[in-house]
Formats: sequence, C-alpha cells, structure tokens
Amino acid sequence: QVQLVESGGGLVQAGGSLRLSCAASGRTFSNYAMGWFRQAPGKEREFVAAVSWGGLSTYYADSVKGRFTISRNNAKSTVYLQMNSLRPEDTAVYYCAASMTGGALFPHEYAHWGQGTQVTVNS
Repeated sequence: QVQLVESGGGLVQAGGSLRLSCAASGRTFSNYAMGWFRQAPGKEREFVAAVSWGGLSTYYADSVKGRFTISRNNAKSTVYLQMNSLRPEDTAVYYCAASMTGGALFPHEYAHWGQGTQVTVNS
C-alpha cells in the first residue's frame, strides 16, 4: 500500500502558475508510475499527466501540453505538477495517483489515490 498526500493547490488569476506536490509514503515510491488527474464539478475525472518510474517518460493530455510539466524526485518520494499559463477551465480538484503500469492514462489503471487539492483559476 502507498499513501499519497497532495499539496500546493489554491486560487490564482488566469495566466498565473501553481506547483502541486504529492508526497508518497509506504511502499517503495520508485516502483510506481505516477499520474495526475483532475475532476471539475459535474464532470468525470480526467487524465492530466503521467511520469514513468524513473522519470524519463512523460505523458500529457492535449489540453495541458506545453503548459504543465510533471516530474518526480524518487529520493524525496514526491511527484510534482508545475502548471503555467493557467486558464479558468483548469479549475478542478487535482488528484495524484500511483500505478504499477507504465504509461497508464486511465483512472482504472491506478490503484492508489490521494485526497485531492483544489485549484481555482479566476478570469
């Protein structure tokens, strides 16, 4: 079992930046591929970004490509999501998740989830 705790959410103006962090504890962090998902009110949870075990491979939703960057520090058991040029449509609860499957893009491929952190972007 791995426990995940997100932080770094908040309120930001459109065009601004935020960096989300997700700290892991429990099982060996480097055994897991990590992902970020988001869920806006009334919408399904959607994929945002993912990173492979060693951090060399990254994957992004088209809606965030070029604006968001996922990275990980295995020594600190932490995964990050740097979000730049934020837009009102990025407003959502952001979740980090851990998967034993590399390149996982769908929620059902992730066995472990954090509680989420709210990101609100004002226009």
